[in-house]
Amino acid sequence: MSVGIPIGRIWPAPPARPLDDDALTALYARADRPRLRMNFVTSLDGAVSVDGYSAGLSGEPDKRVFGLLRMLCDALVVAAGTLRHEGYRAVRLDERRRAWRREHGLPEYPTLVVVSGSLDLDPAQAAFADAPVRPLVLTRAEAPRRPDLEKVADVVRLGTDRVDLAAGLAELRRRGLGQLLCEGGPQLFGALTAADLVDELCLTVAPLLAGAGPGRIVAGEPSPPRRLPLRHVLAADDGTLLLRYARD
Repeated sequence: MSVGIPIGRIWPAPPARPLDDDALTALYARADRPRLRMNFVTSLDGAVSVDGYSAGLSGEPDKRVFGLLRMLCDALVVAAGTLRHEGYRAVRLDERRRAWRREHGLPEYPTLVVVSGSLDLDPAQAAFADAPVRPLVLTRAEAPRRPDLEKVADVVRLGTDRVDLAAGLAELRRRGLGQLLCEGGPQLFGALTAADLVDELCLTVAPLLAGAGPGRIVAGEPSPPRRLPLRHVLAADDGTLLLRYARD
């Protein structure tokens, strides 16, 4: 069922439009092996935010795919800074998407996973306090003890002076969370890229020039370039482009 602004595929050929939700689900389907998928939105000139928030870049087509990707994942991974700054609420899905998950043998809701080196997190934030599934927090051994946080989330310590992301992903997969969706932020994206852990990038290009100031979707220490082949190009009638890149 397709609603709102129409989205069509313009590559690879033959073009297909409009795409209903079933067709979009097939294009972004779950993999048959563990996968870490990044999802970001950017302006035409590479900005990651407008007035400090990504919401200024996200239109209806991006939000539609955003919700679809959450439906498809086992766990939603986000950095603590992004969780705080963007004011994350509990990860919940509407009844239609919960029904899809039940039909495919999945729990009704994905698990929220927060990456935090300092454990500077508020257990009263709705992302924790109202979570339908107990969240996980990946941190480092030297992070302070937070008994109040441990009441609302499982705190997993991996690495000494920084969070060991490779070990973190291995732990998630050990828990049956193989299809991972990461929504950033830029520092976490940079660290995952440097560790060569990114399998896929879903990138929305908003038809907007944000101007100077905002940062890029990736930040942190330099790392070698890595090739990600293009898998599809979708276009919405409002000018939004939805790109998917993934490893072979």
